[in-house]
Amino acid sequence: MAGINLEALAENASRLGTRLQETISEHTRDLAITRGSGAGYLDTPEEKVKLIRKQLDSNSDREKLDAMKRLIALISKGRNVSEYFAQVVKNVASHNLEIRKLVYIYLLRYAEQEPDLALLSINTFQKDLSDSNPLIRAMALRVLSGIRVPMIGSIIVLAIKKCATDISPYVKKAAAQAIPKCCSLDPSHQPEMITVISNLLRDRSPLPIGSVAVAFETVCPTRLDLLHQHYRRLCRTLIDMDEWGQVDLLNLLVRYARTMLPRPSVTEDADGQHEEIDPDLKLLLTSSEPLFQSRNPAVVLAVTRAFQYLGLPSETKKVVSPLLRLLHISSEIERVTLAYILLVARSSPTLFSPHWNSFIVRTDDTQRVKKDKMQLLRLILSPDNYQALLREFTYYADDADDELVADAVQAIGYCARLIPESAQQCLTSLMSFIQSKHDAVVANAVIVLKSLVQTSLHHHQTLAFASTSSAYSPLAIISKLAYRIEDIRHPKARACVLWLVGQYAAVDTSLESHRGPEGVAEWAPDVLRKAATFFTKETSYVKLQIISLAAKLLVLCPSDRTLGLLNRYVLSLARYDLNFDVRDRARMLGSLLSGVTSALGEDEHQDLEGVVLRREQVKMVLFEGKQDVSLDVTATDNGRLLLGSLSAVIGREVALDSYLPEWLEEGVESSLRDSEDDAPQLPIAAQSISSTSSPRAIAPSSRNTPVILTPTGPSPSGSYVRQNGKNNWTDLDKFYADAERTEEDEEEESEEEEEEEEGEGSDDGEEEEEESDRDEAASGEEPETDSADEDADENAHILHHAR
Repeated sequence: MAGINLEALAENASRLGTRLQETISEHTRDLAITRGSGAGYLDTPEEKVKLIRKQLDSNSDREKLDAMKRLIALISKGRNVSEYFAQVVKNVASHNLEIRKLVYIYLLRYAEQEPDLALLSINTFQKDLSDSNPLIRAMALRVLSGIRVPMIGSIIVLAIKKCATDISPYVKKAAAQAIPKCCSLDPSHQPEMITVISNLLRDRSPLPIGSVAVAFETVCPTRLDLLHQHYRRLCRTLIDMDEWGQVDLLNLLVRYARTMLPRPSVTEDADGQHEEIDPDLKLLLTSSEPLFQSRNPAVVLAVTRAFQYLGLPSETKKVVSPLLRLLHISSEIERVTLAYILLVARSSPTLFSPHWNSFIVRTDDTQRVKKDKMQLLRLILSPDNYQALLREFTYYADDADDELVADAVQAIGYCARLIPESAQQCLTSLMSFIQSKHDAVVANAVIVLKSLVQTSLHHHQTLAFASTSSAYSPLAIISKLAYRIEDIRHPKARACVLWLVGQYAAVDTSLESHRGPEGVAEWAPDVLRKAATFFTKETSYVKLQIISLAAKLLVLCPSDRTLGLLNRYVLSLARYDLNFDVRDRARMLGSLLSGVTSALGEDEHQDLEGVVLRREQVKMVLFEGKQDVSLDVTATDNGRLLLGSLSAVIGREVALDSYLPEWLEEGVESSLRDSEDDAPQLPIAAQSISSTSSPRAIAPSSRNTPVILTPTGPSPSGSYVRQNGKNNWTDLDKFYADAERTEEDEEEESEEEEEEEEGEGSDDGEEEEEESDRDEAASGEEPETDSADEDADENAHILHHAR
C-alpha cells in the first residue's frame, strides 16, 4: 500500500512541478537580473555609460554581461539607448546564455526602430528556434515577429507554425502572441494564421489559451464556429489559467454564448416562477463562479460582466459581495468598480440597498468617485434607508466641494418626490439651506425648491407635500423665497425665484384678504421693485426674468399704476442693454403688451398698426404651455453603456468601444459542441461476459481486469465498486490491500514453478502460503481462495486448444 501511495504522490508532485515551472517562466521571462545585487545598475554614472560601447566589443563575456545589464537598466529608466544597436546585434549568437537573454530583451525593444540591422541576425533567430532551452525559442520568435519588415513575413509564418507545435506551453504562448503581429505586418497570411489558431485551441495546457483568445479576437473575431468543439473544455480550463488569460477567455466566451446559445428565460405559472437555462450556458457560469475569489480585480470584473449579461436574475446577486470587496483595494480600482456597480444598480437597485454604508463619500475621494457615489446613493434610496441617507445628504451640503453640495441638495429633493413620507423632513432641510452663508448651498436649495413647487403645481397635485403642513405648501415656499430675494445672490437662484414669483403671483382675492393689487399676491410687486432697482447690475440671465416678471404682473393687474410704471421703467432700461437677447426680449414683450396698455388709454400706444392681442390672449401666451422640469437632473443613465467598456468608466460613449451581440432567438445545435471529452467512457469490465450461468464461462481474473476509479453508473459518491461481481471495493484502502495480495499470489506461483522444476523447495512454498494466510487473518480479511489460480489454469487450457 505504501508503494502505491508514493506513486500517486509522485505523480501529483510531478504535475504540480510542471504547473509551477510554467507559472515561474511566465512571470520571470523578462527579468534580466536574476541573481546578485541588481540595484547598483540602476544608478549608472555617465562615466560607466561611456564604457558600454567598449565593453560590448570586448572579448570578455563578463564585460559584455555587465554592459548588457547596464543597458537594460537604462531602458527600465526610460532612456533611449538605440545607439548601441549595432554592437548589441553582434552578440546575438553569444554562447553565454545570460548574455543572449539580455540581447533578446534589448532587441525586443528596438527591433522595430532598426529593422535593417535586425535583419542581419535572421539566421541566428531561426537557429535559436531549435534551441534546447524553451525560453530561448520563445524569445527568438518574439524578436523575429517584432521586426517590422514585410519581406520576412513568410519566415515569420514558418516560425509561428513550428513554435505552435512545440512541446513547451510557453513557446506555444509566444507563437499565439506573434500571430497578431504577423497579420498586421502582412494581412495575406490571415488564412494560415486562422489554421494555426484552430490547432492551438486543441492544446491541453492552460498556459497559452489566454494568448490564443487574444489572437482569435484580433485575427478572426467572427469565426466563432471554430470554438464549437472546444467550448466545454475551455469552460473547464478557466480555473487553471493565468489571471489575465482568464479575463481574455471570459470575454470571448461571453460573446460566444450571446451569439450561439439560447437566451435564459423565466416563466410564471400557477406553481410559481420557473427558470430555464441552457446546460452549456450553465456550465460557463458554474466554471467562472469560483473566479469571484480571484486576487486580480480584472478577473472579478470579467466574471461580473458574464453574470450580468448571461445569468438569470436570481444569479445576479452573486456579484454583490465580490464587487464590494474591490472597493477597498485602491483608489484606481475603486473608480472602475463604482462604474460597474452603477450599471448593475440601474437594472437592480435593491441588490445594493442594504450596503449603502459602503458608498459613503470620504474627504479624500476624487471628484469623479464622489459623483459616482452620490449617484449610487440616489439609486439605492428606499423607504428602509432614507432616514440614514438624508442625514448623509444634509452633512454633504456643508462640504467645501460645490459639485458635491449640488448633488447632495438635489438628492434631498429627489428623496422628497420619491418617498412622500420624507417630504416634511426634506423641505425643512431645504428651507434651512436658504439661510446659509454659502452661495452654492442657497442656489442649489432654491433650484430644488423651484423644481418641487413647479412639479407639484404644474400637475395640480401635492404629491411631495401630502404630509406637510400649510407652512410648507407651495405658495408658502414661494412667499418665503420672495421675501429673501435680496439674500439670494447666485444668478441662477435669483432667476428661479423671479420665475416662480411671476408664474404663481396670481391669487383669487375673493377667497383671502390681501393688501396687494387686485389679482396679484401682496409680495409680488415688492419683488419687482427690488429687481428693477438693481437691473443694470444683474447678469443677462436675471435680466430676462425681470422683464418677464414685469410683463406678467402688468397682465394680471393692468389697472395698477405702480405696476405700469415699473414695467415701463424696466423695458426702457432693457431697450438699450448691451446684450442682444435682453433687447430682443424687451422689444417683443413691449409689442405684446401694446393691446393691454392701449386699453388703458395711454397715448403712446394709440396709433399702433397691425394685430393687437387682447389681455386674455397675452395672458395665455405668458403663463400657459410651460413645460415641467424633472428633479432628476444629475442622472446620466445611458442604456447603451456596457460593462467592460471604456465608455462605462469615463461616463460617455467612445468610438470603437467594445460591443455585446444580441441574443439569438434559438441557439445553434448543442451537438456541434460535442467532443471526445464529452463522450461517456464505458469501463472495460462492463464489456465482459454477460452470462455466468454457462459452466465453461471464463471468470475474469482479478489481476487482469482494469480498475475503474471514476464511477459512471449510479454508484454512491466515494465508493469504488468492481463490476464483475467478484470483489467489492468500498474504498481505496481495501482496493490497495487486494492489489498487494494479488502481487503476493503472483510471486508465490512463480516461486512454486521454479521449485518444481528444480525438484526442491516445496516446504518453503507452504511456509510462504501460511505466512500470507497469517497476514490476511491479522488484517481482518478472509483468506483468499484458489479460484484465481483455477481461472488462470482454465484460461491457459482454452488458449492452448485455440492455438
